[in-house]
Amino acid sequence: MTTRVILVRHGQSTYNQQQRIQGRIDESVLTETGRATARQIAPALMGLTFDAIYSSPLQRAKETAEIVQSYLPNPPKLQVADKLMEIDLPLWERLHKDEVKEKFSEDYRCWKERPHELRMLLSTAAGTREHFPVLALYEQAKQFWQEVLPRHVGKTILIVAHNGINRALISTALGIPPSRYHSIQQSNCGINVLNFPDTDSVPIEGKIGGGTVQMESMNLIDHLGDPLPKPRPGHQGPRLLLVRHGETEWNRQKKFQGQIDVPLNDNGRKQSSAAAEFLKDVQIDNAISSPMLRPKETAEIILEYHPNTELELLADLSEIGHGLWEGKFEAEIEQEFPGLLKQWQETPEIVQMPEGENLQQVWSRAIAAWQSIVLKYSKESKTILVVAHDAINKAILCHLFDLQPEHFWNFKQGNCAVSVIDYPQGADGYAVLQSMNITTHLGGGVLDKTAAGAL
Repeated sequence: MTTRVILVRHGQSTYNQQQRIQGRIDESVLTETGRATARQIAPALMGLTFDAIYSSPLQRAKETAEIVQSYLPNPPKLQVADKLMEIDLPLWERLHKDEVKEKFSEDYRCWKERPHELRMLLSTAAGTREHFPVLALYEQAKQFWQEVLPRHVGKTILIVAHNGINRALISTALGIPPSRYHSIQQSNCGINVLNFPDTDSVPIEGKIGGGTVQMESMNLIDHLGDPLPKPRPGHQGPRLLLVRHGETEWNRQKKFQGQIDVPLNDNGRKQSSAAAEFLKDVQIDNAISSPMLRPKETAEIILEYHPNTELELLADLSEIGHGLWEGKFEAEIEQEFPGLLKQWQETPEIVQMPEGENLQQVWSRAIAAWQSIVLKYSKESKTILVVAHDAINKAILCHLFDLQPEHFWNFKQGNCAVSVIDYPQGADGYAVLQSMNITTHLGGGVLDKTAAGAL
C-alpha cells in the first residue's frame, strides 16, 4: 500500500521579491506573480484525487493552497497545520539578505556552510536560551510526518508550505542529514512527489514500516513555463544534467539486463526524442555517456539539437553487473536463488550478485566517475549532459547527500528522466539538487509513468 504526498512550495511573496528574510512572521503576502503561478499548479495535478490538503497557517502558503484548492474538482477541506510553519529565524526576520550578511557575517557563513550548527541566542522572560533553527525545523518535520501519515494510509495528500520546511520534510523522509539543508532546491510553486510504502510510524533514515520511502520527483516547474530551475545567485561552477537512458524491451518486460548490451526499443527512441525536445533550448557544452548502447543512443538523440557538442564515453558509468541474474525475470531468479531477490528489494547493500557486482563496487566506480567530471569542469560555468543507468544514477544521487548503499531505493529514476545538479562553488562545495526525475516531457504529468522494469 502506498501513501503519495504531493509537496508544493508557496508562490512568490512580497518578501521573496524584496529578498528579505521571512521566517515565521506573517507580513509577507503573495505577489500578483505568486498568485498567477499558484493558478498553474492545479492543472499539473489533474488526474490526482486528494484525500486531504494541508497548509501552513502563514498567509503566503495558505493563499497558495486556497488558490490550488479552488481549481481542483471536489477538493477536500483545507486543513491548517502549525507544524508546516517556516523555519524560525527570529533575529533575521524582516532584514534584507545583504543586511544579514553584514550584521551577522559569521553566523551567516555558518548558515551557508554548516546550517545544522547555526545557533541563535534568544532573550526570554526566563533568561537566555539557545535556538538551533535547522535542527528544530527537522524535529518539527518529523513530528508532522508522525501525526499526519497514519491518518491517510494508501491515500494521496497535498501539502503546501515553505522553502525551509519542505526541505526538512524531504530530508527527514529520506534520511538526508541537516548538514545538507542547502543541497535541496525548492522553487516557488515547485512540485515534489514522495511515496511512503507504509504509514504506521515516522520515517527513520529513509525507511518506514519496513519499506523504503521513495522520492519520485523533486522540484518540478515545467508547469510554470520553464523546463529547468535557474541557478542560484552567485553560481560559478558547472551544471550537470543527469539522464537515464530510454526504455528497452527488457525494461518493458521487467527482465534484468545489467551489463547485457540491450538497445533502445521504439518507445525508448520516442522518449529520447521527447527529452531532446525538452532540452533543445538548454545550452549543452559537453556530453558524457556510458558506452552501452541504450544510454549512448539516448545521448546521441538528445545531441541532435546540439550538433557541435561531442560525446565522450566513460566506462565506469556502465550499469551494475547483475551476473547470473542477467537475462532473467524475477520468478526465474527467485527459483534459482531463493530469498536473494527479496534481500535486493529490502536490503540491497548486503547483496552480492552471483558472479556479478555488489552495490559498494557500483558506488565506488560511479562516484569516482562523477567526481572526475565535476573536477574537470569545476572552475567553469558549463552545462554537462551525463547519460547513464538506473543503478548508476541512484548511486550518484545518494552521493550528493552523503548517503550510503542502504539508501539505494530512495530515489526513483525513470527512463529518459532528467535531474539537474549544480555545483555553485565548483568541486570544493556541496552540490545542489535543483530538480530530480523530471518526466513531464513524456506526457505523464507530474507522475513518472515510465517502465518500472528491472535494472
